[in-house]
Amino acid sequence: MGNARLRSIHVHPVKALRGPALRECAVEPWGLAGDRRWALIDDGGRVVTQRRQPRLALAAAEPLPGGGVRLSAPGMRPLTVPVPRPAGTVPVEIFRDRIEAVPAEDAAAHAWCSACLGTGVRLVHLDDPAVRRPVDPQYALPGETVSFADGYPLLLTTTASLDALNSLIAQGRHADEGPVPMNRFRPGVVVAGTAAWAEDGWSRVTIGEVAFRVAKRCGRCVVTTTDQGTAERGREPLHTLGLHRRLDGALVFGLNLVPCSRGTIRVGDPVTVLP
Repeated sequence: MGNARLRSIHVHPVKALRGPALRECAVEPWGLAGDRRWALIDDGGRVVTQRRQPRLALAAAEPLPGGGVRLSAPGMRPLTVPVPRPAGTVPVEIFRDRIEAVPAEDAAAHAWCSACLGTGVRLVHLDDPAVRRPVDPQYALPGETVSFADGYPLLLTTTASLDALNSLIAQGRHADEGPVPMNRFRPGVVVAGTAAWAEDGWSRVTIGEVAFRVAKRCGRCVVTTTDQGTAERGREPLHTLGLHRRLDGALVFGLNLVPCSRGTIRVGDPVTVLP
């Protein structure tokens, strides 16, 4: 682990949309600054993800100063959406959590997102992640919160484990679907310089100046089978994860982290495993 380094940082300002890779990023208690602070909801207030709408992979969101986003998608004119004023909230259901969020003020934002998906949705902003949504109490410490991420503030993956997984895919029934790229797993941070699957034994880690605790290993879903460039779905990597990485009742790849401190992480930072 002496040579482990932060390989890349990825922020997804709107849940389920593409986002940029950054050279550095501030870490807040609920995750990377600007990460998954926006989401799309359907008419029933349920958050829409690539599980239900793989076409979301074709749209992108770029973070703007102050927390706004610039939306883009093939064949559509880009749209800038500012952070809405706290004029009122709407109920939002994200998995088993029911929270409040603030709708985008400009009706054009909802219309743009609806046209992109071909179905009616609204764009909402998580105004106060410090109080809106707690981390799953089964794996949380008191007071820990999260944004619109699936359940935890930060997802860490390693290049060595992806290489090992792709080697297994290449030997399997659906070898033609490999190798799969890291963006299938939509991580926040990617670490290089470890042994394959070394992260299984981690409980605490520092990236540069910021400390994190491991909440749990990350169970993977159908989103990982979605080509993030075409929105088409296949069998991998879930088929191979099911054969080789079925742990604790889940198909596992990566770690869910919770920050223990604030700070800034940078590509190239050393990554240290703590006892």
